[in-house]
Amino acid sequence: MESFSQTISQKKKYPVFLTVVIILLLIVAFFSGLFAGKGKDREISASMPVSNNGSIAPAVIDFSPLWKAWNTINEKFVPATTTNSITDEEKLYGTIQGLAASLGDPYTVFLPPEDAEIFEADIRGNFEGVGMEIGIQDKILTVIAPLKGNPAERAGIMAGDKIFKIDNTATDGMTIDKAVKLIRGEGGTTVNLTIFREGEEELLEIEVIRGTIQIPTIDTEFREEGVFVIKLHNFSAISPNLFRDALREFIVSGTDKMILDLRSNPGGFLEAAIDMASWYLPAGKVVVMEDFGENGKPKFYRSKGYNIFTDKLKMIILINQGSASASEILAGALQQHNIATLVGTRSFGKGSVQELVQITPDTSLKVTISRWLTPNGSSISDGGLTADVEVEFTKEDFKAGKDPQLEKAVELLTSQ
Repeated sequence: MESFSQTISQKKKYPVFLTVVIILLLIVAFFSGLFAGKGKDREISASMPVSNNGSIAPAVIDFSPLWKAWNTINEKFVPATTTNSITDEEKLYGTIQGLAASLGDPYTVFLPPEDAEIFEADIRGNFEGVGMEIGIQDKILTVIAPLKGNPAERAGIMAGDKIFKIDNTATDGMTIDKAVKLIRGEGGTTVNLTIFREGEEELLEIEVIRGTIQIPTIDTEFREEGVFVIKLHNFSAISPNLFRDALREFIVSGTDKMILDLRSNPGGFLEAAIDMASWYLPAGKVVVMEDFGENGKPKFYRSKGYNIFTDKLKMIILINQGSASASEILAGALQQHNIATLVGTRSFGKGSVQELVQITPDTSLKVTISRWLTPNGSSISDGGLTADVEVEFTKEDFKAGKDPQLEKAVELLTSQ
């Protein structure tokens, strides 16, 4: 499933939906009841707008400029061709989209009927596309992480790639939702991505053949140096049980040296991150805080207190620019509680929560309602997590089959 880089708060909270949404490559309508029909000469009065629940909108805002613009367009606008004319409903949707865009938050977006239907299909689990997570970073459409073993990874897409074009459509100013709509598609079809990658002199043109997405979860390895490695690919509903099994393997191995590899892990369920942190932290220790700004008091998510490890545990967590959301929550908690050292590069910085609000029966608004803060109060969205030991992973390393970040982690653990 293609992912929007974003969290959806419905019955569960997803620090990032497998956008952030995994790429399947892959207000309330306050105008409700305003339009009774169509017609070029029909005008909208500057009276107070009414919401679809019958309440009156706050009188603080003067909506007359909006009505004047609406009437001016109805009276004067001439489309370039007759096929370019749009309905009043489409104008209304465009108005709400503009309102959402004015917030400057790439994760707060209005979903008109077609996009809302696609999004609902995604979260139900229609797994065809290219299999990567995308988000907006520095106002540029960016690959958070390709999913292991899926079309995007097989085609050579890498975490941190900047997508400049999707087929022939430039992505400048494009929303995540629009990008997902263009990239997703039926298995067997192709999508061409124009990529900027640091270290490359020219833009890359990468063709990805869409397919059925397989979502990996966890891999383990006991290395000959006496280091146990857990590679976690996402925070899905089944991840906590699989992680528990991996910890059982670690204990049976007899070592006290653990590497938790969260590189290119785009996140998933908040509950999974809390559960995993609970194996390392005493009951009551803060794992993450949810900051609602002026809209409410912060909410604290605390360890359930499974903590089974003593201070003899030697632990390193690997992160990179593809580590996002739930990965950042878990890594930040274990770093700041002095359980683990972070090795690698700065994480992505996806630390917001979105709620899906139904506006009409066939449209929705995804709106950011809170931010994730690490136990010491740092905002994950403010640049992500910084590695304690910074180690780059270059394209030369990749081509040579080397993993300097993993090698450094092993070196640090075996030298203790």
